[in-house]
Amino acid sequence: MRVLFTGVPAIGHLFPLVPLAAALHARGNEVLFASLDGGEVVTSSGLPFVNARPGLDWRTELRRRAAKERPDLLARTVETNSGDREVFVRLAALVNDSAVESFVDLGRCWRPDVVVYDYLFPAGLLAAAKLGVPALQCDLGFIRTGHLRDLMLTDLAPALDRLGIDVPSPLGVLDVAPRSMAPAQENGWPMRPVAFNGVSTLPAWLASRADRPRVAVTLGTVPPKVDGLSRLDHLIAAAAEVDAEFALVMGKIDISTLGELPRNVRAVGWVPWDGVVANSAATVHHGGGGTSLTSLAHGVPQLVLPDGSDRYANAVHGRGAGLRAVAGDLSPALLARLLTDEKLSLASREVAAEIAAMPTPAEVAARIEALA
Repeated sequence: MRVLFTGVPAIGHLFPLVPLAAALHARGNEVLFASLDGGEVVTSSGLPFVNARPGLDWRTELRRRAAKERPDLLARTVETNSGDREVFVRLAALVNDSAVESFVDLGRCWRPDVVVYDYLFPAGLLAAAKLGVPALQCDLGFIRTGHLRDLMLTDLAPALDRLGIDVPSPLGVLDVAPRSMAPAQENGWPMRPVAFNGVSTLPAWLASRADRPRVAVTLGTVPPKVDGLSRLDHLIAAAAEVDAEFALVMGKIDISTLGELPRNVRAVGWVPWDGVVANSAATVHHGGGGTSLTSLAHGVPQLVLPDGSDRYANAVHGRGAGLRAVAGDLSPALLARLLTDEKLSLASREVAAEIAAMPTPAEVAARIEALA
């Protein structure tokens, strides 16, 4: 069987697809990742990748077409930092419209039996419909995406006309959200969220538990580049007064402007978030879907500092497995509560058990094989 994986060219969209792709590959199937400029980051998985439309940059094309065709939606997206998802997905549809014929051409050459696409990349769904093969949508967090897909497909009407196809629907929706935190999707295929972090190793000091509680901290790969380090500045000031070790997982972000860090705060570059969380007592982060789900899978309480995009929906305070705050709320007392509140710990462990009972990527891979 041949399975084509496609999505937005970003770590947060392609990496969540890797465990399923790897499971299919391990079972003897051929898999291929396809995206746009920047998608080559997924090659760290060891799986093959092709840029279906070289020269098409996701963010540049989105802003170019939005400024020309939908400046009203662009203004709203900037105002909400992409937090108004019903508006943002309509801008994403513009990029999909620019790319869809390239993915159809790729499909004609590679001839997949199934297409798996990230929910923000329905060009994969349209290509599958044109090729006459089933498509599976992969959701990335807790947002229920059926109405968002409908909005995108409405705006993709010109592409449907060009391709000569009717409005398609995915055969199923791969859903990584535990049921206690989000209702079931229509045609949902539950799948356990499994982290993929790229090829990297943990330094010795992070590979085991610390002498005192450790708090893993990240702001993701995108927010610091857009919003700066002001939230991290607030966090470090509060952390200095807490009896815990704080590990800042910052990737390639330059934090030298923060000055000298307190003795209980240590910074590290690109390391596996999953491994850091496994040896931590709590996490503080921006609310990325994979970041939140990794903390939940390890039964670790989390403090979420959402700032836009889908990150408000990924905050887990409603389930009781964590707290939500803004930078101005950060205080030693809040961080101490994160580490000592038994209700947070209990809810986190309950969700971890729920996730552990979900079908694994290998089990979902077997279900996909049954489509052939």
